[in-house]
Amino acid sequence: MSSWFPTDFLFGAATAAHQIEGGNLNSDWWAFEHEPGSGVRDVSGDACDSWHRWAEDLDLAASIGLNSYRFSVEWARVEPAPGEFSSAALDHYRRVVEGCRIRGLVPVVTLHHFTLPRWMADRGGFESTEIAERLGTYASKVGDAVGDAIGLACTINEPNVVALMGYLLGVFPPKVADRGRFEQVSANMRASHHAMVAALRAASGSFPVGLTLSMAEMEAVEGGEHQLARALEHLEDAYLRDLTGDDFIGVQCYTRLRFGPDGPVDIPEGARRTKMGYEYRPEAVEHTVRRAAAVTGLPVVVTEMGISTDDDAERVAFIDEVVAGVTSCLSDGLDVRGLYYWTLLDNFEWSLGYSQPFGLIACDRGTFLRRPKPSASHWGRIAAAARGSSTSHGADR
Repeated sequence: MSSWFPTDFLFGAATAAHQIEGGNLNSDWWAFEHEPGSGVRDVSGDACDSWHRWAEDLDLAASIGLNSYRFSVEWARVEPAPGEFSSAALDHYRRVVEGCRIRGLVPVVTLHHFTLPRWMADRGGFESTEIAERLGTYASKVGDAVGDAIGLACTINEPNVVALMGYLLGVFPPKVADRGRFEQVSANMRASHHAMVAALRAASGSFPVGLTLSMAEMEAVEGGEHQLARALEHLEDAYLRDLTGDDFIGVQCYTRLRFGPDGPVDIPEGARRTKMGYEYRPEAVEHTVRRAAAVTGLPVVVTEMGISTDDDAERVAFIDEVVAGVTSCLSDGLDVRGLYYWTLLDNFEWSLGYSQPFGLIACDRGTFLRRPKPSASHWGRIAAAARGSSTSHGADR
């Protein structure tokens, strides 16, 4: 294992509340899943029952050999009605954060991961003129409740995906396909991020705050240069340029995207596909890390990388190739501070339901029995080996 990993480098696994907790009845996604014609393959239901089994999940993450865990707080639970904040929900997430610390896991807390409270969705969601203020208030409550124990905080998970899928492609709630509304929501996303950063910095504790962005290795085929430039601007650069003053940029990458004269084109003929249908492209992670660092000038945390596959040996190989790319970034002096595999548990993959096995750990949907895959111990061995051979590189950051 390369000595380029800093002593404080974070090796973790990531999850999201709606995808693992279960019973998130008060969210817009729960309502969306149950709408006729939504196109959602499965309802989330009990998910992995992690609302009750969170301690078991933390035990597993620690036993694997990881030193960090990324999870999200569910706004719909914390503020079930406008201005009504649940002490019980905040206390629950306090126990999760403290549980991470007890187990030697640096808690990385995401405040918004795709879902909204139903009442906020009914008020227009991310099109609402009050969304930034509402998210700022929510962030302040979370910060006051758990901020003194947070390791890192992520404001909004993949705002570009929320805007793209919900307001341009019409696949996620509210199923809109309107470029003007997409651009307005994108602007509101950035405003919400800034409001949340300010609120978190004013709350209890002192911890790095950043945004996580879905990024891809993007390239043009013949005649696709205009479409490529347009995609880069709306999906990445408009966000990356807007992060001055943040403490880090969270990069989330899974594949490469290609553009022709009329827009996105399929992966190259004969190329490997993952179970998601993505091009198998672990080297894309290195590409996006370098791009994010160059555009923002910020430290980078790879807050998500992973693969959906039934072949765990393929997952192991994917991880190894990603690690090699991140090691290359570090050896070139890039300030990369963490690497998180998506995801800890096989879980609810939004419109695709339970059909996509991204997890290091299988979860039986009937019994909730967790069964670590060989890739889980492999990822842990990488983390342990890196810590064992770490230098002081970056330790004074």
